[in-house]
Amino acid sequence: MGGFYGVASKTDCISDLFYGTDYHSHLGTCRGGLATLNSEGITRFIHNIENAQFRSKFEDDIPKMQGNTGIGVISDYEDQPLLIGSH
Repeated sequence: MGGFYGVASKTDCISDLFYGTDYHSHLGTCRGGLATLNSEGITRFIHNIENAQFRSKFEDDIPKMQGNTGIGVISDYEDQPLLIGSH
């Protein structure tokens, strides 16, 4: 199983994204990821959460993130969110 959480806001969404994804962390026990979009591009962090809580793995990344849209993913199988480039 896994969980997906998204935020689109007129203001910075990082706090909502962090706590919303953390709320879904019981849906997966392998990997967690956060990605945000701002004028400079996409920022993402992915961590192994097998031996630690989601919150403790991502607390240090939150100050490095900014944006008004973002997604958070909890997975039992693979690293997510994926970045796929196209033409």
